[in-house]
Amino acid sequence: MSPSFRVCFVCTGNICRSPMAESVFRARIADAGLGDLVEVGSAGTGGWHEGEGADPRTVAVLRAGGYEHTHTARQFRASWFDRLELVIALDSGHLRTLRRLAPTASDAAKVRLLRSYQPGGTLAGGPDVPDPYYGGSAEFAECLEMIEAASDGLLAAVRAAVTTGESTPGEPVSGDTQHPPRSTPPAEDAG
Repeated sequence: MSPSFRVCFVCTGNICRSPMAESVFRARIADAGLGDLVEVGSAGTGGWHEGEGADPRTVAVLRAGGYEHTHTARQFRASWFDRLELVIALDSGHLRTLRRLAPTASDAAKVRLLRSYQPGGTLAGGPDVPDPYYGGSAEFAECLEMIEAASDGLLAAVRAAVTTGESTPGEPVSGDTQHPPRSTPPAEDAG
């Protein structure tokens, strides 16, 4: 049986945050017994790291957390929207980029922020999973914690969509509004 629901996590370079989210969510899907129904992948908004493995610090934090991980970086393509049910952005900049890239309004509606699925209302530190690329092991560990915290809510939404046959899950727990642009553009990050 081929998967009927496909999720792609997207960050900047597909070497830090999105491969981390892919590994965590793949484990959640397997633990929930949905591995035959849900396909999980990741990509970057840019192609700077295409063909490379994940950042060694990402691999280290995933191993320390007990997650299996194999990865080859790739760039997200607009043509993928046709075959995806859900595109999960790791920060607001990715959300805007992906929604602009979407060929149709229904494709743009498939793009959601990961932390919008985190239960509990107010998000400490805002709606974004910050890029740990320029930090150390503590920033990578914090990134993993944020991803894990949001993954349970995302799993519930995906499970409900798979169970009901919806093409895109309903609204996330904490809402999924596009946040206003920052006063200054963020520096290009790698993960």
